[in-house]
Amino acid sequence: MTNAPTQTILDIKAIIKHQRNRYPVLLIDKIVDLVPGERATGIKCFTYNEWFFPGHFDDEPNVPGFVLIESLVQTFILTFLCKEEYAGMKTNFVSIDNIRYKRKIVPGDVLRIEASLKSFKRGIAIGSAISFVDGESACSAEFVVAVPAILDQFKPRTKSV
Repeated sequence: MTNAPTQTILDIKAIIKHQRNRYPVLLIDKIVDLVPGERATGIKCFTYNEWFFPGHFDDEPNVPGFVLIESLVQTFILTFLCKEEYAGMKTNFVSIDNIRYKRKIVPGDVLRIEASLKSFKRGIAIGSAISFVDGESACSAEFVVAVPAILDQFKPRTKSV
């Protein structure tokens, strides 16, 4: 018998506790699967009431690419910010690579985001996220994200003369 990782579900209140994004840029609705330090699966339900649809575009509303990437990274950062010692810490992008858009996302679509953490060392998180709508590939990207409060502990200090 193997010891399977404990799975956790985070509602919107728990998401708010663990990461710093707020309306109008808090983009994920819930976490339906979570293995701290390994993976997180998030859900984003897109409705026509989203702030960006009237401008993108009124005749053919669809989700802007930056909103998709932000949804992916918000799920990704919860792979490590879900740990109590990191809860609520500020994060910064270092890099976003290999972005792939596979389909248009429109009002009514439910985006399922599967994020995985490859490594987390000295305040630098490396990983990726892929997303799906109705089982069809939607968007994917690889991320490097910094946690400044941790990273700063490893910066060289200058000596006073």
